Amino acid sequence: MSQPTVTRSDADGVATLTLQQPALTSRLRTELLAAVREVSADAAVRAVVLTGTGRAFCLGQDLTEHAEVLRRGAADSLGVVEAEYNPLLLALAAVPVPVVVGVNGACAGAGLGLALAGDLRVAAAGAKLSTAFAGIGLSSDSAVAARLVHCVGGSRATELLLLAEPFTAETAGGWGLVHRVVPAEQVHAAAQALAARLAAGPTAAYRAVKTVLATAGTDPLAETLALEARLQAELGASADHREAVEAFLAKRPARFTGH
Repeated sequence: MSQPTVTRSDADGVATLTLQQPALTSRLRTELLAAVREVSADAAVRAVVLTGTGRAFCLGQDLTEHAEVLRRGAADSLGVVEAEYNPLLLALAAVPVPVVVGVNGACAGAGLGLALAGDLRVAAAGAKLSTAFAGIGLSSDSAVAARLVHCVGGSRATELLLLAEPFTAETAGGWGLVHRVVPAEQVHAAAQALAARLAAGPTAAYRAVKTVLATAGTDPLAETLALEARLQAELGASADHREAVEAFLAKRPARFTGH
């Protein structure tokens, strides 16, 4: 049996999903979707790391595989966007715990979409990122347009998508697209440390934060306020909230359980 394209390892409440190849083949998309759904359903997982191997994080669609489909004259050669990419991005967005992406190297196209689907990103110094789509005569997929507009605004998103020029991790850091830039050999350790910190935190509160952020940019203010009020009421009755208050008064670290 061939080696898996995605591997999973677990330690201290952190599930690490590692892409074992840089190109998004159909098999990798299928295996990654299954892995994301598994960690989402695993109550023992309190944070997730998504990263790659070697000199690239993810370069997007495997063009060799895609070219074979085009040569067969397939009229719906990009039907995979709806059939495979969209379910994967929706599954990543639905992960209830914090997701830290370790961008260990080059990141382009749908690979950029995967990186932006995480909550926090740690990138290798000097790593090149690109939207890439226009360079091969395409628009965008994997929610890249939506994520860029949300993160850097419409004007810069337009430039990045139309010109498709590579930009460095350092530039991305200045824009807020990535949250930590570290030497390449430290990416995995830094991503793990950040995920471990989150795994030890109030994961029920983190889940609520993700819920609010998912719609805060588009919902009317009244709806956001109502959602916040409902979630705060639920969290106010949680063991984690009571523990955090008692810990603060006792001047000791809180011990969160996620309940």
